[in-house]
Amino acid sequence: MMGGEGFRTASAAAGVAPDKAASFNDVVREFMKGLLEMSVEFGRGCRDVVRQSLVTEDSFLVRNFGNDSYIGRKIKVPKDNVLRRLRLFNEYLVPEDKDPLHAWSVILSVFLLALAVLSLSIEYDTAIPVAKNVYIHPPSADRIILPDGRYMAYREQGVPADRARFSIIIPHSFLSSRLSGIPGLKASLLEEFGVRLLTYDLPGFGESDPYPYRNLESSASDMLFLANALGVSDKFWVVGYSTGSVHAWAALRYIPDRLAGAAMFAPMVNPYDSLMNRGERYGIWEKWTRKRKFMYFLARRFPKFLSYFYRQSFLSGKHGQIDQWLALTLGRRDRALIEDPIYEEFWQRDVEESIRQGNAKAFVEEAVLQVSNWGFSLADLKLQKKQTGKGILNLIKFFLSGSEEEYTGFLGPIHIWQGMDDKVVPPSMTDFVHRVLPSAAVHKLPYEGHFTYLYFCDECHRQIFTTLFGTPQGPLPVNNTIEVEQTPLDDIQVQEDASTQDDFRTD
Repeated sequence: MMGGEGFRTASAAAGVAPDKAASFNDVVREFMKGLLEMSVEFGRGCRDVVRQSLVTEDSFLVRNFGNDSYIGRKIKVPKDNVLRRLRLFNEYLVPEDKDPLHAWSVILSVFLLALAVLSLSIEYDTAIPVAKNVYIHPPSADRIILPDGRYMAYREQGVPADRARFSIIIPHSFLSSRLSGIPGLKASLLEEFGVRLLTYDLPGFGESDPYPYRNLESSASDMLFLANALGVSDKFWVVGYSTGSVHAWAALRYIPDRLAGAAMFAPMVNPYDSLMNRGERYGIWEKWTRKRKFMYFLARRFPKFLSYFYRQSFLSGKHGQIDQWLALTLGRRDRALIEDPIYEEFWQRDVEESIRQGNAKAFVEEAVLQVSNWGFSLADLKLQKKQTGKGILNLIKFFLSGSEEEYTGFLGPIHIWQGMDDKVVPPSMTDFVHRVLPSAAVHKLPYEGHFTYLYFCDECHRQIFTTLFGTPQGPLPVNNTIEVEQTPLDDIQVQEDASTQDDFRTD
């Protein structure tokens, strides 16, 4: 605390005399006291005016709502009962020198004020994430030109093409883009296993041109052309996650000779597939919300109506949560993941890239592909012996050719990872796939949801790569062989050396 001398010194330094400073503080204090007293007197005056004008015996309020009026007599008994019950609390809540009626009016006012403040704070908190606008970033993707003139945007990660031991191509899922890939995958892990990772935007998504005539066969053709254009000379792996698995299944069907294998994570299949039995279909549909079932119905029967719902959600220009936009049911661990700031940042950026063209048509086409006739069945991918034609001529031709038994279906490995707490793509869907494709290796993940195993999990990513590629061996070694172009003088010297060696052998 500052003493008297310190106060005088500070006042002098400020250029104000001590007496003047003290007198100014007194003036302010007295002014505030006077203002408060005037406010109190003004309030009392207003109260007296109201009493004299409205609460007299001959006033309108007393004549119509007083104790002796018709309405007053009707409410007198309930009012007396309420007041009698409130008197039980007066001993604890109301001071002895205060009127109970006045005290209870204050308590009620404070209670209502607290409710109003609480409702405003809750409304403010819930409005924060909704108010965030979608930002469309400047174009930045590398692109190739497809044979039909369309541009396809892609992203490349990992080791260069000439040093890649393994190449992976990933078609993205619904409401996603080339930026997704395997979320959180570290560049060091790609280097350790010698992996080159390619992702691309589906037609109409991100920076890829739309294609109104696309189907799953054209989707596989686009994937193949991307691989050839980017120098993938060997077979490559295809990775399908969630609804992106639809395009991975198409690659297994239409370009099987170029695939080394497939890795599926919660793979989506057509929920209307005729090969499903009753138990499998029930196990799938019971996990979905009514809104999601309705959206599938629209995609199958009235796809044009989907545009309205998409424009009300992810095409509205505002950010939202994935479960609300896509009507998803999420488990406990999935719920915790999507509320993580790391996931939220990734999700918002991926969505911004996915919807950058602002056209609902591409999303409608993607939704229709999921539930319409694919042009093939999963049973077509089953590895089985190729049946020879019937008749004597076909049998004789088979024996004369001396060829070995031929197989149909996909010859490479198929690995499926399925979270057992996944409510977006329920385990019953993977059970159906395994029944139709018994050669597929299914890795069941207890307690995992739809996102938790693939998203931002370093240990999970290492397990996946080890399962697919075995022990990490790093990138292929660099070819250090240097070729020197021979000149005519070098050719003459080589000929002279050869002539000398011949003379030596003759001697």
